Amino acid sequence: MARIAFQGELGAFSEEAIQRAFGADEEPVPCRENRDVARLVAGGAADAGVLPVENTLAGSVPASYDAILAEPTLHVVREVAIPIHHCVMASAGASLETLRSVESHPIALAQCAAWFTRHPSIEARAAYDTAGAAREVAHAGDLSRGALASRVAATRYDLTMLAENVEDRDDNQTRFVVVMREPAKLGPGARAKTILMLEVDNRPGALVHVLRPLSERELNLTKIESRPTGEPWTYRFVLEFEHLAHDPRLGEALGDVRREAAATRVVGTYARE
Repeated sequence: MARIAFQGELGAFSEEAIQRAFGADEEPVPCRENRDVARLVAGGAADAGVLPVENTLAGSVPASYDAILAEPTLHVVREVAIPIHHCVMASAGASLETLRSVESHPIALAQCAAWFTRHPSIEARAAYDTAGAAREVAHAGDLSRGALASRVAATRYDLTMLAENVEDRDDNQTRFVVVMREPAKLGPGARAKTILMLEVDNRPGALVHVLRPLSERELNLTKIESRPTGEPWTYRFVLEFEHLAHDPRLGEALGDVRREAAATRVVGTYARE
């Protein structure tokens, strides 16, 4: 049985992503922070990790990118997207009228902004995890406290659901990546995606020069994200682009990018869903 690390408590959406990626037979390993997931995998205490990187409503999850980039031995080997439906839950006896606050991960709260606007007497409070908030609310037994989490979390922590599907759009989804210590293996011609980290010199046009080789070889750039390096006012960029596995144009493009960039790292090349 493989050990799969994830951020949060049992009942979190990340546990559902583990089941989607690996099936139900592996052991989910809860972690407090995204960095803890990456460290466990890099250090060999977990066989793989699952981290959310993007939500269709709330956008990117910077902590996940930072966690992956902080561990140079990790590789992204797969991605999965799952539908996200949030529920408001509380201890038995509570109602929407008794609630004064609802707790959840900040990114989950951001996906339900319209619901909080419709319920101005209920305060949105940040917690480190959706299922963690459900667990804390269950332990407290305070009828003024609610949690925003999944139906699975409500069942696991014996909470009463007071409102269902409160996300701003019913097609809400989160994309997760799987990280491991070994890269994915792809056959020639497979539909693939590459995640590339790069740093450029602080000069006009530097980013344009490193992006041009991808465009010239018709590699479809699907995302670009900037993250601080830790040094004041300097940044690294995370690029995601699509291609066919073992396409010679990929090697040519990466060669040109490396000549233009101050630093590069292929974070992962894996099969597109």
